[in-house]
Amino acid sequence: MQSGFFLEIVKLGLNNLRLHKLRATLTSLGIILGVAAVIVVVAVGEGNKRAALRDIAALGATNIIVRSSKPPESNSQNSARTMFVAYGLLRQDLRRLENSDAIANASHVVPLKAVGGEVTFEGARMVSQVFGTTPELMEVANLRLDANSRYLTPQDIESRAPVCVIASEVAKQFFALKDPIGQLIKVDTQAFRVVGVLQPVGLAGGAGSALVGRDLNKDIHIPITTAETQFGDTIMRRQSGSFSGEQVELSEIFIVAPTTESVVPLSLRVKRLLETGHPGLADVQVIVPWELLENAKKALLVWNVMLVIIAAISLLVGGIGIMNIMLASVTERTREIGIRRALGATRKHIVLQFLVETGSISTLGGVLGIVLGITVSVSLAPLAELCSKLSFFQGVFDGKLALEPQVTLWSVLVSFFVAASVGLIFGIYPAFVASRKDPIEALRHD
Repeated sequence: MQSGFFLEIVKLGLNNLRLHKLRATLTSLGIILGVAAVIVVVAVGEGNKRAALRDIAALGATNIIVRSSKPPESNSQNSARTMFVAYGLLRQDLRRLENSDAIANASHVVPLKAVGGEVTFEGARMVSQVFGTTPELMEVANLRLDANSRYLTPQDIESRAPVCVIASEVAKQFFALKDPIGQLIKVDTQAFRVVGVLQPVGLAGGAGSALVGRDLNKDIHIPITTAETQFGDTIMRRQSGSFSGEQVELSEIFIVAPTTESVVPLSLRVKRLLETGHPGLADVQVIVPWELLENAKKALLVWNVMLVIIAAISLLVGGIGIMNIMLASVTERTREIGIRRALGATRKHIVLQFLVETGSISTLGGVLGIVLGITVSVSLAPLAELCSKLSFFQGVFDGKLALEPQVTLWSVLVSFFVAASVGLIFGIYPAFVASRKDPIEALRHD
């Protein structure tokens, strides 16, 4: 009997919503938009987080990058007509790192030497960064080769071979219609035979690229011994009657830690070793991608929390809208409440009837909000790609408008739970107001 009465109350509440479809829809609109906003905001934040973390992790979670850095004060040294600056990593720094017991657990110590600047092929030219390095860089930097390609070998290092491995953008610009393997390109005035092509690296324009300081897809790799022999350590430039020169023996050194837990302690030992020849590390920079990865995770977590809080405000507004409508409904249905009380309905039954209505509104709004949120999230990536091809957006975003939304299960579940809770919480007060009406006074209400 009691269960039948309960079902009758539920049917009565749902029937009242059917009689006022437009009002119910408008009431649930705040919940719908609130849930959709939470899902979309979290999806965009999660997508951006994964893209940033992927770019940073692509540098190698166990890598430590030591880079030559030109001191700011060196820009004003010497005379106005002639300026020469020697700075950065030295070969003796490399030997000290390779032979030190303090970093004996490092699995690789790989040097890079930047040389050249202008690359040409059959009249076509581009500005690219050429690096002399060793075969170990392929493993250390997570590089991948195209089919029928090879990387630098120990024999190339020993023989100082004039060979090179080019990145994807170099291959695309010079060899769009032909096989680059075996072709000769020139770096400044030196000729090199292409023996390999690297697959695209996902750092171009990303967080990882900002850390590296260049687009890795425009790099060219040659044997480090060839770089030392054919280019030397000094680069001289002549501009407007003045000369400027730089002497840099090594541009970067990649050091690989055995585990992610040992990366930070190993980086501290590396800094102490380098301070011997570089007081205060004025002309060298130590970059730890793992440390940056952890910091990025924390920063993005805080950002996501802020975005969720902002989106949740719309749920609160939706709850307030439900309360306002239900309070108006209580006044409108005062006589109905009086009749039901006169026929034997208790306060509990009245409360339950109104809670069924608010719960149904918020639950339906939550479901529709989930559908809307997922639909918008899934549509953002192709929409951003379409917009990036339009001339207007190319001028605004320089052709780099990209989104990678990732809908997360927790955002769907939490937003739905919060939406349902908001509806019930904000519906309790109107329900209690309705239940406390005096039956006699309610029956007299016009």
